[in-house]
Amino acid sequence: MTTTARVNSREVTARRITDILQPMHCLLAGLTGIGLASTGTVGGALWGLFAALFAGVIPASYINWERKRGTWGDRHVVDRSQRRPIFLVILGSIGFASAVMLVADGPRDVLIAMLALWAMTVGLLTVNDGGKWKISVDAAVASSVVTMLAVVHSPWWVAGYTVVALVCWTRVALAYHTVSQTVAGAALGIATAAAWLI
Repeated sequence: MTTTARVNSREVTARRITDILQPMHCLLAGLTGIGLASTGTVGGALWGLFAALFAGVIPASYINWERKRGTWGDRHVVDRSQRRPIFLVILGSIGFASAVMLVADGPRDVLIAMLALWAMTVGLLTVNDGGKWKISVDAAVASSVVTMLAVVHSPWWVAGYTVVALVCWTRVALAYHTVSQTVAGAALGIATAAAWLI
């Protein structure tokens, strides 16, 4: 296999992995799992799914809508200057869902997970607006979900950091981020989740 073929094969693999482990998918699986783990009921899982709808699906739908309008090339939004509206949509969406859960007495662990994600998004927005650095959202979300599952469900979930490392690798392999940007994203995800949950 030539060097070019190896590089192309690596990029194809990285793109497939990053699409599978994108934030929306991590949040759908993670928040639903947190809801189920916190209550042991289908109702808890449904609350987790409700949370994932507002934390992951609605923001992803907004990105896709803007992409179809030609605002961005793809879901990755490579240009850092274009990311601010996304973070504002995420903050509003998570904030609304959290208010609903508070009024409707949703599961405490799911509500705290949403507040952790809200705080993490504030951190992402602050870094994004504070300079020329583009912190990795994919790494932040993946590490936050793994941390929350480890706290709410089982410490064995720390093994999930191997998946976080894989997410970080894909972001670097596709040249969307540097190693330090993915490490910073993962660290932010861990810090915010730990601060709210432990």
